Amino acid sequence: MGRIVYVNGEYVDEAEAKISVFDRGFLFADAVYEVSSVLNGQLIDNNGHLTRLHRSLNELSLDAPASDAEIETAQKALIEKNNLKEGLVYLQVSRGAADRAFHFPENTPTSLVMFTQELNVINSPAAEKGLAIITVPDIRWGRRDIKTVQLLAPSLAKMAAKNAGADDAWMEENGYITEGSSNNAYIITQDGTIVTRHLGNEILAGITRKAIVRLADENNMKVEERLFTADEAKAAAEAFISSATTFVTAVVSLDGQQIGDGKPGPITQKLREFYIEEALASIQ
Repeated sequence: MGRIVYVNGEYVDEAEAKISVFDRGFLFADAVYEVSSVLNGQLIDNNGHLTRLHRSLNELSLDAPASDAEIETAQKALIEKNNLKEGLVYLQVSRGAADRAFHFPENTPTSLVMFTQELNVINSPAAEKGLAIITVPDIRWGRRDIKTVQLLAPSLAKMAAKNAGADDAWMEENGYITEGSSNNAYIITQDGTIVTRHLGNEILAGITRKAIVRLADENNMKVEERLFTADEAKAAAEAFISSATTFVTAVVSLDGQQIGDGKPGPITQKLREFYIEEALASIQ
């Protein structure tokens, strides 16, 4: 018996899980997704992820496959069935199966798939040593604020980083960093200001990003939401990324140039501590 996954109302062994070859998520990437982290067997900031799910659905005129309560019940059931203590729950909603045509089909039920994945998120080795990052051109479509499954460009970015001996990539457009391949990007200036790109169609409104900006403000840390360049990042005191599964993870080099002293910096480490403390407190 392998991992138990959820497919359109049923809990099945992963080896038996099936989706139609006509599913529009498969044929057109006509689907959206969310990833919620799990600590001590409990979902973290799941309401934020479900709220963003609705925004993505609305932007693509996709119907919700179930109520939030039903989705969360299924998420929790998967966690229990797979005895997941730490990791993530992935959920994906597609427009469903219909004969291949570019226009949206009418009266086609949406499809909902979910699965769990074990992952060391608190004691991550990457968070201990920091990440080496490269820059790559941002070749994605213009609506990155919608969390779609169109992830080939980020996959190519991650492979470019791997082939360069780095850990990940930050994407550039018109001379400015947009975001990481699967995360939001930040720098910390020499005067201690946390800088991250302002929200818009160019980047995803990260749920962890939102929490970090709030935590920084609550702890009297200065935050600027604005454009920044790769050169500004290389001259920064610190840099980091954030996402649901990386929390806050330091970036210690960019395009082979050391950032700061080449180690996770004090502000980055403090933000990671703040986030983990709050996450653990929320599930007590």
